[in-house]
Amino acid sequence: MILRLRRLPTLKSLLAAPGRPYIHRDLSWLQFNDRVLAEARNPSNPLFERAKFLSISSSNLDEFFTIRFASLASSIEKLNRQGNGAEVRLRIRTKLQILDRVRILHQKQTRIFKDLKEQLTSCNIHFLKRSERTKEERKSEKDPIAFRESRQIFFESIFPFLDPPQEFDIRELQNLANLQFAFLLADGRWIKIPKSLPPAFFKQTLNGNQQVRIHFLDDLLLLHASKAFDTKGAPGLIRVTRDGDISVDLEEDDPESLPDVIRSGMKLRDRGKAVRLQYEGEISRELLYSIVRELRLSSSESFPAPRTLCLHGLWSVMNRLSEIYVNQPRFCFPSLKPYIPLPLRCDRPSFETLRKKDILLHHPYDSFEAFISWIRGACLDPQVESIEMTIYRTDALSPIVQWLKKAAKTKKIRVFVELRARFDELNNLKLSEDLTQAGVAVVFGFGALKIHAKLALITRLENGRRIFYSHLSTGNYNAQTARQYTDLSILTANQEIGEDIRYFFRSVQKEEIPKSFKQLISAPIQLHRRILSQISMETLAAMEGKEARIFAKVNALVDQNIIESLYAASKAGVQIDLVVRGACSLIPGVKGLSENIRVISIVDRFLEHSRIYFFGSTRFLFLSSADWMPRNFFSRLEVAFPVLDPALCNHIKDVIIPTYLKDSVKSRRLTPKGLWMLPEAASNSPAIRSQGFFEEMAKNQYRGTSLEFFE
Repeated sequence: MILRLRRLPTLKSLLAAPGRPYIHRDLSWLQFNDRVLAEARNPSNPLFERAKFLSISSSNLDEFFTIRFASLASSIEKLNRQGNGAEVRLRIRTKLQILDRVRILHQKQTRIFKDLKEQLTSCNIHFLKRSERTKEERKSEKDPIAFRESRQIFFESIFPFLDPPQEFDIRELQNLANLQFAFLLADGRWIKIPKSLPPAFFKQTLNGNQQVRIHFLDDLLLLHASKAFDTKGAPGLIRVTRDGDISVDLEEDDPESLPDVIRSGMKLRDRGKAVRLQYEGEISRELLYSIVRELRLSSSESFPAPRTLCLHGLWSVMNRLSEIYVNQPRFCFPSLKPYIPLPLRCDRPSFETLRKKDILLHHPYDSFEAFISWIRGACLDPQVESIEMTIYRTDALSPIVQWLKKAAKTKKIRVFVELRARFDELNNLKLSEDLTQAGVAVVFGFGALKIHAKLALITRLENGRRIFYSHLSTGNYNAQTARQYTDLSILTANQEIGEDIRYFFRSVQKEEIPKSFKQLISAPIQLHRRILSQISMETLAAMEGKEARIFAKVNALVDQNIIESLYAASKAGVQIDLVVRGACSLIPGVKGLSENIRVISIVDRFLEHSRIYFFGSTRFLFLSSADWMPRNFFSRLEVAFPVLDPALCNHIKDVIIPTYLKDSVKSRRLTPKGLWMLPEAASNSPAIRSQGFFEEMAKNQYRGTSLEFFE
């Protein structure tokens, strides 16, 4: 498919290939991070929340360079060895575009930080920035209290953990771990800073007026380390980002080898090829050039700090300050009071209710405690024979884990742990060891397929029959992220659903890919083909003059086969609405190609994480753990599950989907030129913020809706 682009000049630089109607996924992802930054500079957001968005933008860039940029750089080297010059030139062009856009993001981070610093200072919350002190202030120590405080933090919380300086051997840079600081003294020595040190500290004083002072790790080092090590001259700091895209596949002939392979792979992540250098302080041009050359980087892959190298540390500091300034609208959002449906409260059994109707949970507006209560009840119920569930990412101290370990003494408990969940590998490895010691049967993934489906199955003996109760979710079984991510999950006693989940679990146990289900649709065998088939049915319906519609809410849309199918559906007249949080390679609104497609993205207080697929002519409504990306379709064990209860189906179709599409406060619309724009406000319509609407609905206990439960 070739698209003439003479009318879309601003789109050319975003395309994955010249003349092809697909935005490059990495460039689109950088646009998503720009939308995060937009929330950091949005004056309608409370100040702490803005600072958290700024922190997220920094952490996002760390992960982007560790995974996506590293993958692009690696592919260029591979193609170069193969002699594929044309593709190499195309990817180098993309790489340079990425680096240019990252510099623009850094400039925005710098401006936003300056603005936030000024506003917080007016509220007696101060950032102590060494780099912003004038010569007179440094000479006279105009703020001696803050200076003494910073020195105390340094000598109590940092200095004891530093090794003595060593002579700087530039070859030792290869031993600097991923995202680790190195402190360069002016006398030619250096110190590798432990990664365990927090990136930011704060002190609160109550002398008259409450005052908070925030100190970044890099500032504390630059301000005090030289004197601590009896060295004169201005020091510098560097931070190296390495390729962390470590793929770990289970050897088919030795499934028990995975834990050892995981441990080895994690060591490789810290020693991968350098892909980015960040620096701060006084580093001579000659030394900087030598460091860049030693790390085999180009000058365009080195970046000065956007005011600080520790922006990512704002997240934890602002969370702690939010506890001090709780419910002060200028600083933080009002505390969320999540709802627990009546049948899932601790003192009430839920199995009888589930035999009558399914239960929909919309997190975080509905409390994750509802699911924990369900698991707790199953663990304590003498009629429950077994509990099985998947774990992709969970919090180490999760009540779920503790209840499963206790229940293992009297019931069959089996947990399917994905050890290769990126950046959670070691956490999941320790979790699997703890579960095994408690008597829980632990099963790992197999081959190249990661277990990404979110499923739990309870088998209960009732009147001599085994009855299945199931939980299916779009999000992880993690009590921490369940407070920060929006997800949908369903509790059901539908026996076909239960049988499908049992079949899924048994297949994974036998290291087989599940292929045939009664209700569920799984990847890697079925899901991609089924979505293409559903899109084709909508296309055919539109060609026959019938009403045809597609709605999808996903985190990413980059699969080109799906995109081509959506383009074809649009040309046939299918009305298509897409809510895509992150990378979107599809270009909407282009006449003759995608004029019937609308794409919006919502960035708000909670991270949009739920996945919804709805096909109008066939009335199929699915929830899923899968995004529309090749890795979800072909490299993971995923599940899409139907919403079978008519009341829940109608609530999602008639309430949740329209509310997302009517969001006029936190949504951005993707234009035919590849730009994300604020929606045009309708003068006669009230402003709608989807997350606020859902929060209010849960706060009112869904009164007047099909989700209401009565005493």
